[in-house]
Amino acid sequence: MGLRNRLADAEARLQRYQAAIAAGVEPEALVDPMNQAQAERAAAKAQIESVRAGTSVTAAEIYARIDGLGDVCGTLADATTAGMSRLYRALNLELRYEPKELAVYATTSPGVDSACVRGPS
Repeated sequence: MGLRNRLADAEARLQRYQAAIAAGVEPEALVDPMNQAQAERAAAKAQIESVRAGTSVTAAEIYARIDGLGDVCGTLADATTAGMSRLYRALNLELRYEPKELAVYATTSPGVDSACVRGPS
């Protein structure tokens, strides 16, 4: 489940709990679920903010990262084990399997070899 979906889910649960209280459910019965939902909402908001803060990349940096990957189309077309392994390493590809969600989360953080850059661009 993505960050925005987790945030929306936590907020929806909080609204349901508040509606239940308004309908007459004892507030004490909902303390733990509400605390859990509030903690999940706060965590999702914090993660969203940290993603926003760390994603400022210029167009030049993006092009440099793409160029640094080499012939991606050729590598994918050949699909050799060695070529794909080099591409995955260049992308810093990480996969995380969540069996309960039946989902695979992929993250990548391709870097730039700054040794090739000379002076201001």
